[in-house]
Amino acid sequence: MEKLFKLKERGTDVRTEVIAGTTTFLAMAYILAVNPSILGQVMDANGVFVATAISSAFATFLMAFLANYPVALSAGMGLNAYFAFTVCLGELKDIPNPYTIALTAVFVEGIIFVLLSFFKFREAIVNGIPQNLKFGITGGIGLFITMIGLKDAGVIVSNESTLVGLGDLGSAEVALCLIGLLIIVILSHYHVKGSVLIGILVTWVLGMIAQATGWYQGTSLFPDFSGGLHLGAIKNTAFKFDFAWAGSHITQFIAIVFSFFFVDMFDTVGTVVGVADKAGLLDENGELPGAGKVLLSDAIGTVFGACMGTSTITSFVESSAGVAEGGKTGLTAFTTACWFLLSLVLSPVFLAIPMFATAPALIYVGMLMIPSITKMKFDGDIADAIGGFLAIAMMPMTYSIANGIMFGMVSWVIVKVFTGKRKDVSPIMWVIFCLFILRIIALVGNFG
Repeated sequence: MEKLFKLKERGTDVRTEVIAGTTTFLAMAYILAVNPSILGQVMDANGVFVATAISSAFATFLMAFLANYPVALSAGMGLNAYFAFTVCLGELKDIPNPYTIALTAVFVEGIIFVLLSFFKFREAIVNGIPQNLKFGITGGIGLFITMIGLKDAGVIVSNESTLVGLGDLGSAEVALCLIGLLIIVILSHYHVKGSVLIGILVTWVLGMIAQATGWYQGTSLFPDFSGGLHLGAIKNTAFKFDFAWAGSHITQFIAIVFSFFFVDMFDTVGTVVGVADKAGLLDENGELPGAGKVLLSDAIGTVFGACMGTSTITSFVESSAGVAEGGKTGLTAFTTACWFLLSLVLSPVFLAIPMFATAPALIYVGMLMIPSITKMKFDGDIADAIGGFLAIAMMPMTYSIANGIMFGMVSWVIVKVFTGKRKDVSPIMWVIFCLFILRIIALVGNFG
């Protein structure tokens, strides 16, 4: 293990990494329930479950052995919704089996990313982002995952008058989420190993007690093994491509590929930068050593996921939960991948853990990522200040890592140009700027 993952070099050990990997898995295990629920509206749900578990394990194993980073991957939220609702039930609603076209688009997007990874394009993006923007991205992701956690547990809810509002403090979900958060915080204060994992499990047990007493009345929190396994369902989703339609509708197909491509690229870049910064893996220049291998793992995972029958595989921001437990190497990712494989036979256990039990972990990790803001400089270059600030603000407020990066980078370039510092804009930042302008045009034209 030491030779393979360089544990001592990064100041960690096997026990810490295993706990971290388990914590990451529990924080993102919801995807095993959510992805089949979303994609199941346009394709076989049981097949999607198997495809999600296998693809997540494969891509995360790649991350472990190829890149040696504590980052786990699975079907990206937002991208799966775009796959099902915008593409299959929207643009292609009148076409038989539209999911085959969407899977083809994801496959092509993944191939493009693999090629770009070999040319080190995405690696150049990661290492070319200005320092202030990097710190802003980390802080923005912290706020973003905090918002995800608060929303998942019902602590914050939609409000017609104020956009968001406070949820029902008397509900079991909200109360148990807040109790779980306090458990994690207090255990962390006393340096208890596995405090985040303990918080998740204790909150789940309290939820089962609440259900037994009648306080919690949602879906069952007790594992149910009566449904059996559906491993053979993978045949309903694997290798279901439609290259013929793509070839005969090339313009429309390219627009679909571009939307998948854009969100995946910048969600991945933002997540990797944020998680690496939190794990202390960025070098003294704020660059990520071996970034190409990290992004190649993500790209190959997307290709494999499309072949199995799921939407875009991407790096998960919930990896921060494992990093908060001390995860620093690929052994964390390896552990998470093993849990994904186990989920194929133990899915009733993992799927029984409710979102209000994993939400405290996301809220706590969000708190741990916020201090990156203190590394930012707001009294120097105004372009650095506005770029970093918009990255922080727009991620949670638009519910998108990619949007936060878009606002941050576009504003950074424009302000640099109009304040007479055009020479500070590197070629890679000009390329990124142009890509974002194309994305904005697509959004304005309702193409993305």
